[in-house]
Amino acid sequence: MKNIIDEQALVQRAMQARSRAYAPYSNYTVGAAVLSEDGTIFDGCNIENATYPATVCAERVAIFKAVSEGRRQLQAIALVTENGGSPCGICRQVMREFAPELVVLIADSTGDYRRTTLAELLPDSFGPEDLLDA
Repeated sequence: MKNIIDEQALVQRAMQARSRAYAPYSNYTVGAAVLSEDGTIFDGCNIENATYPATVCAERVAIFKAVSEGRRQLQAIALVTENGGSPCGICRQVMREFAPELVVLIADSTGDYRRTTLAELLPDSFGPEDLLDA
């Protein structure tokens, strides 16, 4: 059952999550909030590490929290950065795993946002169904 998306509330939740980011190396803080189809919102922030490959993006933190709590049907995600930066490729692929029709809200630090979809951000994507013939 899909919920009506309160886009402003989702962006605000991502802004709050951004305030908890741990980004001592890049100083590029990111917050995310993902809405599951049952209406629950899970948030996350980026968490850096001195060994850069161990860094985790905010979008993946939020999605992994949702999945670890049993939610695998995701409806929308909001992410907030200082300048309204777009999600990285790894995050796009993780989004695709759980929500090929995901609504994506990309906001800057003032809360101004643009609405897009995962299909627009990751055209001709690869998903679980592509492994069925393997």
